[in-house]
Amino acid sequence: MKNISIFGSTGSIGSNAVKILLNQKNDFNVVVLTGGKNIKELAKQSILLKPKHIVIADHELLGDLKELLIGHDFDITGGKEALLNAASIPVDVSLQGIIGFAGVECSLIAAKYSRILALANKESLVCAGLLLKQICRDNNTALIPVDSEHSAIFQCLNGENIKTVERIILTGSGGPFLNTKLKDLLNITPNQASNHPKWNMGKRISIDSASMFNKAMELIEANELFDIEASKIEVLIHPQSIIHSMVGFNDGSIIAQLGPADMKGAIGFAINYPNRTELQVERLDFTKIKQLDFVAVDHIKFPSLKLAIQAIKLGGLAGTAFNAAKEQALDAFLEGKISFLDMYKFVEFALTEYTNNKTDNYTLISEVVGQDSHTRSVVLKAIEGSIND
Repeated sequence: MKNISIFGSTGSIGSNAVKILLNQKNDFNVVVLTGGKNIKELAKQSILLKPKHIVIADHELLGDLKELLIGHDFDITGGKEALLNAASIPVDVSLQGIIGFAGVECSLIAAKYSRILALANKESLVCAGLLLKQICRDNNTALIPVDSEHSAIFQCLNGENIKTVERIILTGSGGPFLNTKLKDLLNITPNQASNHPKWNMGKRISIDSASMFNKAMELIEANELFDIEASKIEVLIHPQSIIHSMVGFNDGSIIAQLGPADMKGAIGFAINYPNRTELQVERLDFTKIKQLDFVAVDHIKFPSLKLAIQAIKLGGLAGTAFNAAKEQALDAFLEGKISFLDMYKFVEFALTEYTNNKTDNYTLISEVVGQDSHTRSVVLKAIEGSIND
């Protein structure tokens, strides 16, 4: 049996992972489960999977979680330090499903103590890719992507020579505003932006998808993960979400990975790597697939991808600045302080500010955290200034 830790078990990725583990009870021994605020779900999962350690990220909820689990023999702790301590427990597989920058430090620690780091946290590569990859190399840790697109690329590259890759094609659904006119995006509400047509995800990720910031993050992620220059990475809208991504080679051939719009496929592939294991997911019926559509990205309506390319070209900690600004702008949009389209403006503002204070190299997590904090502060002041104006 493999020992596994699930970070962010109550979120979209974690919940799907739990479903897989319940069907593979003879294959995995759950060592750690962590959650953010949903203590009822975390308690329910813990009773089902019987982990040795349970961590609630919000320390104020620790007492309530313990009450829900009275009579059960679990090591239950709370807070950031407890989360990082849990990441340092040696396991065969660590699934990193924590959302946002909050998961970066956890990923860096888990990379030291896991044989496989199944990575769903985009920010770990976007903000600290050089550092994370070096830690994985130093500790002989296999870094397996869980994003459906990067999992697809990883599978397409299996057995291939990376030097023969001519292009990587990242596919995206286009989100809920694929056919919405630019002028109609001015008054979009958070509820409208979080209504994804294909994927059942959390609110923040769904809004990132609607703005295509999610795809922009994936572009930076692909650049880091596969060491492919930005000029060789294309983004293509594919509304059916059946082809999860493709790789084109120098002989003109293209390998694509297809599957249902179900994250259990990518999660199951990562935690069972290098083996494939039967998963309870829908099987594609090609007789029912009437067509596969592909649409070019409208970069005027969705400027996030060009901003991502700018961040890649800047290098250093530009990815950290990009993400920090994006998260801060998303917070402001959710709070009704700025419009949907304003989010792009503040990310562009942050990259311009970073250009004037560029850091070419970094070797410590403290440098990443420092850039994140600085950018958030700068963007927050800019947002407040725009409101007061």
